[in-house]
Amino acid sequence: MTAEALPAELRRAIVQLARTPRLLVASDYDGTLAPIVADPEQARPLPESVNALRSLAILHETTSAVISGRALRDLATLSRLPGEVHLVGSHGSEFDVGFVHALDANAKALLRRIETELEAIVDDHEGVHLEVKPASIAVHVRRAEASVGERVLDAVRSGPCTWEGVQVTEGKAVIELAVVETNKGHALDILRHQVGATAAIFLGDDVTDEKAFARLSGPDVGIRVGAGESLAEHYVKDPADVATVLAFLLEERRAWLHGDQAVPIERLTMLANERSVALVTPDAKVNWLCHPEPDSAAIFADLLGGPAAGHFSIKPEHGSLPLGQRYLPGTMIVETRWSRLLVTDYLEHDLASHRTDLVRRISGSTNAVITFAPRPEFGQVPVRLLRERDGLRVVGTSDPMVLRSPGVDWEITSDGVQETARAVVRPREGAAVLLELRCGTDDISEHALAESVRRDRASGYWSDWAAGLKLPRVQTDLVLRSALTLRGLVHKDSGSIMAAATTSLPEELGGVRNWDYRYCWLRDGAMTAAALVSVGSFAEADGFLAWLHGVLETIPGPERLHPLYTLHGTQLGAEAVIDTLPGYAGSRPVRVGNLANQQVQLDVFGPVVDLVVQLATARGALSDADWTMVQAMAEAVSRRWHEPDHGIWEERHVPRHHVYSKVMCWLTIDRAIKLGEQFGRELDPSWVPLRDTISTDVLKNGWNDEVQSFTTAYDGDDLDAASLFVGLSGLIDPTDERFQSTVTAIEAELRSGSTVYRYHRDDGLPGDEGGFHLCAAWMIESYLLTGRRTEAEELFGQIVAAAGPTGLLPEEYDPVAERSLGNHPQAYSHLGLIRCAQLLSQ
Repeated sequence: MTAEALPAELRRAIVQLARTPRLLVASDYDGTLAPIVADPEQARPLPESVNALRSLAILHETTSAVISGRALRDLATLSRLPGEVHLVGSHGSEFDVGFVHALDANAKALLRRIETELEAIVDDHEGVHLEVKPASIAVHVRRAEASVGERVLDAVRSGPCTWEGVQVTEGKAVIELAVVETNKGHALDILRHQVGATAAIFLGDDVTDEKAFARLSGPDVGIRVGAGESLAEHYVKDPADVATVLAFLLEERRAWLHGDQAVPIERLTMLANERSVALVTPDAKVNWLCHPEPDSAAIFADLLGGPAAGHFSIKPEHGSLPLGQRYLPGTMIVETRWSRLLVTDYLEHDLASHRTDLVRRISGSTNAVITFAPRPEFGQVPVRLLRERDGLRVVGTSDPMVLRSPGVDWEITSDGVQETARAVVRPREGAAVLLELRCGTDDISEHALAESVRRDRASGYWSDWAAGLKLPRVQTDLVLRSALTLRGLVHKDSGSIMAAATTSLPEELGGVRNWDYRYCWLRDGAMTAAALVSVGSFAEADGFLAWLHGVLETIPGPERLHPLYTLHGTQLGAEAVIDTLPGYAGSRPVRVGNLANQQVQLDVFGPVVDLVVQLATARGALSDADWTMVQAMAEAVSRRWHEPDHGIWEERHVPRHHVYSKVMCWLTIDRAIKLGEQFGRELDPSWVPLRDTISTDVLKNGWNDEVQSFTTAYDGDDLDAASLFVGLSGLIDPTDERFQSTVTAIEAELRSGSTVYRYHRDDGLPGDEGGFHLCAAWMIESYLLTGRRTEAEELFGQIVAAAGPTGLLPEEYDPVAERSLGNHPQAYSHLGLIRCAQLLSQ
């Protein structure tokens, strides 16, 4: 039997159950896992059910159990179930982790009295036997003649069953008398509590299983095997159907937890306008889009939860792999092509701030299948889809949403909670099929401008900007793509700049190092704006500094700045976990918000002041507002530079005196001095001696003679790639032997082939992570400063090779598995690539 043969209502229930954060799968044994046979000692479970239960048990956050009336020792011997599956015997009085109830003297005496009485009742009755268990005795009459069995059971009912302290459980051809209060429902409750299950499924065939069915509620699923009245909502015919149910549950659970063939991160391509971002897979599935802002909840979160979390897909009806995907040169417009099908995607420009419009253009000469599955609020809000004359209206969202699709005949289906639209279209010669997703409006009417005009406008927005850039001769096209990517992370309305376009893409597959980067870090934003200044674009730096001025107006002074803010400059709410999403390739939890918001990071002033220097130098003018901010930041450093902090990597443990943070404090004062001298501004007389004091402190306490390197912090001998900034910042001359030795030490400990790790110390979090592209870029610059150009060129070539087919880079790279990790695309990685290409071009 295949899963398709199961009742549709049961399939829908299983699909929903499979997506619960912590699942308990529990089943009866006889008549459920094992067919009923004449000799109970020959009742063997179906191999398919055993395999499914074991496979479920080894999945993340999934527990399998068998709750049987049999004695635990007999159940274990007969079932031969693997150790991963928990066994509960005697209707719940015996667990494989020990007795739930310890028998006192009175209970033991009662059990002996019951046994004596039952032996007398069943004596000389053929086909009747007693099963003595640690806390109960069962009278089995299945092998006896019907009249004999009924006489025995009547005698038991009128005899020991009436005794005080005896708990009676009656099933098919069996009565069990226990001296402790227990039943399968109680056992199910204990298991649920032990594993913290958010939902459970129970399968059973006997009247004793009704007590377990009675304990089910909410998202739980109860399945009765065979006919008969039951509290279970669903029925299947026999143990063979049970095997099918378990196999289907396994398939759905595994797909939900591990991602259905998760697309390699670096192969995801970003769409962007001046406000919104989206991600497209290599086969034209939009699997990530948030609205109304990039740091809002997702409409399509297939990236983190599979198809059930929302997607918008287009593919040939008679499928084949795409031939390729590319950006139109100098734009953020993406083309995905098959031999007879072309899909063109872009986000519209010149929209009101509350709008996010995605345009998808299908052209070619073959049938295409479209699947539209919006799932607002990360899939937590059920939606309905209503057919309109020219498209679909999404009902159930807090914000209006429509899909304009004239001429498309949609078929709408439901899984019981969410609705999905599907259509097959065939583009006509010279006439493309247009799909326009409009978020933030209920207007489904024809646009005032032709699609070709809007596509040209979107193209021109990027290509006109790109035409004015000053690009290096090394990897010119890739640098251009990096610059476009950085600009795509700029939020034009506010001036803020995202660290990355996504949340919770893992630093280790299956791990917990999954963070939300859809916010504006002062450090990341300043470094991104500086990279764009370096290629000749100043508007982004102006916007970022204006945003920062606005943030500073809300606090008493720069020393009270948080490390990061929302895109509109407000403080972040509490970090939260979305339990209903399994994460990219099973990497949980999925997080929204970022606890780093509450940390002390004293290095943030350095990149901001450095940006002001670079912008003023490039422009030949320094604004009074920017100079006032630089003065305030220098003052903040003078008050706080000697304090410990959480550092650039935002480790979630006790603050330390990080070398990088001290260097950035030094850089703040150093750049303030140079900026004032360059533009004739009055300097604070304390700055020069303060710069010397910080420098002396770093050289004295940051250097470790034993490891011959500047270390992570003053209190240890561990190394950190960020400590390379002792030389990269100019605090010491790159020819200084201490810097050369630091480069060698960090190379030896932290470089691994094509990447460089941040550090290898215990940072208080479980699991591992990849090497950081940004750290590799710092190593390249250090190589160049120390006269090692060959190594610099080699490592740069390896970074280039790690980029995806459309030129995008996430945060990290695993040199062993040779795959990318972390949020994507990451500003750090692209600004590092730009910097290295510029240096290698000199």
